[in-house]
Amino acid sequence: MLSHPMIEVIWDVETQKFFDDTGTADPADLGVSIVSLYRRELDPQLQEISGRMHSFFESDFDRMWKLFFEADRIIGFNSKNFDVPAIKPYAPSQFAKLPHFDILEVLYSVVGRRMSLNALARDTLNTGKVDSGANALIYWQKGDPQSLRLLQTYCEADVAITRDLYDFAVKNKFLKYTDHWNNPRTIEVDFSYPAAIRPDKQLGLF
Repeated sequence: MLSHPMIEVIWDVETQKFFDDTGTADPADLGVSIVSLYRRELDPQLQEISGRMHSFFESDFDRMWKLFFEADRIIGFNSKNFDVPAIKPYAPSQFAKLPHFDILEVLYSVVGRRMSLNALARDTLNTGKVDSGANALIYWQKGDPQSLRLLQTYCEADVAITRDLYDFAVKNKFLKYTDHWNNPRTIEVDFSYPAAIRPDKQLGLF
């Protein structure tokens, strides 16, 4: 059992472009408009003590790296294949080496197929996204205060869904989804921390 508070960060990014706009398949070419993250502290039983949502637009990214570098686990959905490479042009060199935990990566290793955050949230939590990625890009392109508020609301809502899905899996050891034949399925998962749970926090920021 842990003898010190743990820090988790749950995060999501929205981009400035679609892949069709860039002509490449590299998320690093998309540009990032906003990063939203939920930072929380956990007690020795891994129960949340405190938590706060943060959002950073492109001009504010320098203020957010500390929150990632102090985390024991950085939780995302498809984050290793999308969010981490998307943020790479802005990020400190060590960012990709931090303790990233990708929910979709774990699910894929179990069932051998990809699935959307929205579908998992719908089947597991009876909830879903509040808006679409297409609209998020439009909000960024408009750039007015109201549109940027809508963009932030959307990104933060995705972070909240990711957090709630992760917490459900930690507690119940399973998630639910609907297969290709429209049959409800249960995925058994184990999101436990490895034995060596305290990462090296002496990594430099730059």
